[in-house]
Amino acid sequence: MPVALPLLIALSLFMSNLVLAEAFPSTYQARPSTPVLFTNATILTGDGERLEQADLYVSDGQVKWIGEGTPAKDAITIDASGRWITPGLIDVHSHLGVYPSPGVAAHSDGNEATAPVTAEVWAEHSIWPQDPGFSRALASGVTSMQVLPGSANLFGGRGVTLKNVPSRSYQGMKFPGAPYGLKMACGENPKRVYGGRKQAPSTRMGNVAAYRNAWIRAQRYVEDWDRYEEALQAPDAGAESDNGGDSVASAMLKSSPPKRDLELETLAGALRGDIIVHMHCYRADEMLTILDMADEFGYRVGTFHHGVEAYKIANELAEHRVCGALWADWWGFKIEAYDGIQENIALVDRPEGGCAIVHSDSDEGIQRLNQEAAKAMLRGNRAGLNIPPERAIRWITSNAAKSLGVDDRVGSLRPGMMADIVVWNQDPFSVYAKPMQVYVDGALLHEAGNPALNPQSDFELGQLMGVAP
Repeated sequence: MPVALPLLIALSLFMSNLVLAEAFPSTYQARPSTPVLFTNATILTGDGERLEQADLYVSDGQVKWIGEGTPAKDAITIDASGRWITPGLIDVHSHLGVYPSPGVAAHSDGNEATAPVTAEVWAEHSIWPQDPGFSRALASGVTSMQVLPGSANLFGGRGVTLKNVPSRSYQGMKFPGAPYGLKMACGENPKRVYGGRKQAPSTRMGNVAAYRNAWIRAQRYVEDWDRYEEALQAPDAGAESDNGGDSVASAMLKSSPPKRDLELETLAGALRGDIIVHMHCYRADEMLTILDMADEFGYRVGTFHHGVEAYKIANELAEHRVCGALWADWWGFKIEAYDGIQENIALVDRPEGGCAIVHSDSDEGIQRLNQEAAKAMLRGNRAGLNIPPERAIRWITSNAAKSLGVDDRVGSLRPGMMADIVVWNQDPFSVYAKPMQVYVDGALLHEAGNPALNPQSDFELGQLMGVAP
């Protein structure tokens, strides 16, 4: 074996380790908190249970027990009689930070509408942490959210899950350990954006062809890296071998890692199951096509977003264990959104395998997720589906957490879970409901009537200087 090869192999191993290092890691740290015992509350646990006149104890940023237990002597006791307690709300489809307020062209950073496939971009690199929308969402009980790129492209890029806390950087908000999401879009949006420029795709068949071409390239990329990783695990190429040619070939492969490609790196992550696919799609027939394509290339669709016609294929979604992140009653604003019904969410929420979610896709809608869920619950009950509050709360808590791959940490009130908690003045599905207190990791970050506590962005402070209270 040539003398230079061992040096090349060592350099290759070093570069491989650099490739595997986490880019833009989370720097999130929970705020300091005091142990709190809530007593006599109506508690919706987020996983289907309702407790009356119940106690909840949180300490060290976690739920320690619910129902019965012994709190620390220094715990603050809050009499929650007449109050309702839920997990912190979660929005799986937000553009806060990438389309911040004020809504001006200089802030329009959600769509990299320069090519049909832009899987290489990451929404987090557009997030402006000073967006006043974050504090508005917090005051409405939203403690976590996924911020996504827009839907101009077939592959719009990576989304990121955030904890809704004030921070100087997006990395200080980044939910530690949460998997990335891959934003994809089907239907009218990508064909309109690129067809209008006399580019491909300009039709739905063009959309599907472009997806498949991208997945084919991603499959090859995965195979190239798999071969390289296998070669690294093979016996030392310098060892004696009956087949010297194979040894030299293995050594050469070790010394030549595949060229990194940021676009294909994201797609490869989806093929391997490390990145969750979030698919903007309205029509039932197109969602079925996407499920067939996922079978063809061996990846899994995690959640269909918007899904105005999801009710037509509720059984298929349940069988594939695919969530539907849906609106309560947005419809008719374009042809593919025409065939909507207000029972959509309730019908998708099948007892076996169903995973219905209420999402916003709106800087205003995120402030009333509970009311949107209430509308869907009402329409389901009028249709005879018997949906109580303890079931409907899952649409904005545990089901949403499942969609984001963080349901082992947030979305329900169980021992060991992050103490993301909302204390409501009454039934959260009432139009008169207001969050009285909002805790993130056990730290009180919002309290009604306590403006000194509630966060404000530097941007807002600059605008409000000199304004009388």
